[in-house]
Amino acid sequence: MLLLIAALASAQRNKRISIAFLNTGTAYPFAQFSQLATHMQHPGVEAGYSFNLRAKSKHDWYQEYKLAYFYHRYVQHAILLYTDIGYRYKISHGLTAQLALGAGYLQAIPATAKLKLQANGEYKNGKGLGRMQGMATANIGVGYTVYPPRKTPVTIFTTYQQLLQMPFVKAYVPILPYNSLLIGFGIPLQSNKKIKS
Repeated sequence: MLLLIAALASAQRNKRISIAFLNTGTAYPFAQFSQLATHMQHPGVEAGYSFNLRAKSKHDWYQEYKLAYFYHRYVQHAILLYTDIGYRYKISHGLTAQLALGAGYLQAIPATAKLKLQANGEYKNGKGLGRMQGMATANIGVGYTVYPPRKTPVTIFTTYQQLLQMPFVKAYVPILPYNSLLIGFGIPLQSNKKIKS
């Protein structure tokens, strides 16, 4: 998979890497924005690599590959590897708005001991490496590029994301919804080039 990603990405333009810090909470889809902005719930970090699929003077279609981690207290450590495809609208000089849909893989590692009774009557921790899960995302965000004419301008962004983890517990919670607020920055991997409309 990583070789395929590298091969596809090498032919693309407007490549960018990003890093973001995130605050995540469990709630119905798009239901927890104010609490995420004021209270730390389940912290995490995310790294991204993106490139434009199509670029015009006022908008871009882009794809991004992401690797993330967050800690859901008392429940799990989550490691995510996923991709999303999005649309970015250039509002004004340096200011953008975007929305994206994505899907990928989530490794759920229990945050507490998972004990198994042995034949000798003793308990053994059987947590292991966790469970393989699927995930889907939808997000909206805004970004601001500080001094766009600079050779390698920095873009500061914030994103509000809905994440669905599945299947969480098939018997009673098959889909676990998370709301996340991400704040981060991105930098291009090559110098600015004039985009043709």
